[in-house]
Amino acid sequence: MAIQMDAQALSMVTTTVASAADARRLAQAVVQARLAACVQVEAITSHYHWQGTLQEEAEWRLVCKTLPRAAGALLALLESLHPYTLPQLVVQALQATPAYMRWVEGEVAAGDAGA
Repeated sequence: MAIQMDAQALSMVTTTVASAADARRLAQAVVQARLAACVQVEAITSHYHWQGTLQEEAEWRLVCKTLPRAAGALLALLESLHPYTLPQLVVQALQATPAYMRWVEGEVAAGDAGA
């Protein structure tokens, strides 16, 4: 299956939270607001320095599939609802099959009015 380059590429927004409940709450808010076509939630372990101390924590990663035009509104929603003082909010460009791209375009409603 060939991936077709398209000017209307996908974006993937990721963030992490400390609990399954927070992950579920954020995922449902994002999809309900139609800012992403889907949100995948994965259990992970994160290693990082925070306030001068090496940390190892169980976390939940949210992977949100969206359109570039909705990424700003999605980031704003995640930031407003996020329980962390300094949340990881990362946006990456993706390539997708035309069929998957059409599905995402049909599910993501935000951004048409300058979001």
